[in-house]
Amino acid sequence: MTGEGIPGETGAADAAVSFDPLRPLLIRVAYRMLGSVADAEDVVQDAFIRWLGTDRSEVREPAAFLRRTVTRLCLDQLKSARRHRETYVGPWLPDPLVEEEEEDDVTLPLMLALERLSPLERAAFLLHDVFGVGLDEVAATIRREPAATRQLAARARAHVREARPRYRLEKAHGMEIANAFFAASRSGDMGALGALLAADVGMWSDGGGKRPAALIPVLGFDTVMKLHRSLAVMFGKYGSTLVHAGMINGLPGFVTREADGELQTTALEIEDGRVTAIYVMRNPDKLRHVH
Repeated sequence: MTGEGIPGETGAADAAVSFDPLRPLLIRVAYRMLGSVADAEDVVQDAFIRWLGTDRSEVREPAAFLRRTVTRLCLDQLKSARRHRETYVGPWLPDPLVEEEEEDDVTLPLMLALERLSPLERAAFLLHDVFGVGLDEVAATIRREPAATRQLAARARAHVREARPRYRLEKAHGMEIANAFFAASRSGDMGALGALLAADVGMWSDGGGKRPAALIPVLGFDTVMKLHRSLAVMFGKYGSTLVHAGMINGLPGFVTREADGELQTTALEIEDGRVTAIYVMRNPDKLRHVH
């Protein structure tokens, strides 16, 4: 045997040289389209396989080509994803990303707002408003005329406007509130907990039918406090251990290990120093990457 190597392996290595530096960006695009880390990784791997079979010498801008490929794969996947969401048990939340650098301000509330858009509106908004892609390229990516693409982006922008934070919360202040929330909720100090909550606070728990979780959103101060009184009894009896405190999908929060040995993430939306929304991820399928 000589050291010439196998042609297929050589081709894959050559393709990886241009693909791998773009992989983090492509994962970000796919995750924000799909809300699933595993699905985003699968889509990006599929894009690599397609890149492997492409005549790369004819591609002038690999980043644009691959972003277009990933977006189209995501659009195809969203068709089946919507059908799956219709039968999902309880509230659906995107997979939690712990300590991610949210340079594009795509926080958890904004991702939930994106869920209410059509796949094409979602693609137009993310590519143009978040990733700064020109409208002509966005139009070519989603196979629509530029005028129609402009309308899609404008419509999406109007729908998600309320999900944009009114002001940027200082991370240190947000983490102070998150740490106080953890201490009060786990110790059963309902006075301290109540002082942290807004009057119209809501709580969303995603168990996906795999772990106990509220099947509908828990809305309003009194209802959320009642639930936490019950939870505090369980925490006192069985324990809840802090594993990590940090940003989760751009929101202050923490990761805990609960009595069943499974991880859980809690992310807090905060306005004017009060918690307005509590997002709890309990679905073990969506927490595998957190381990």
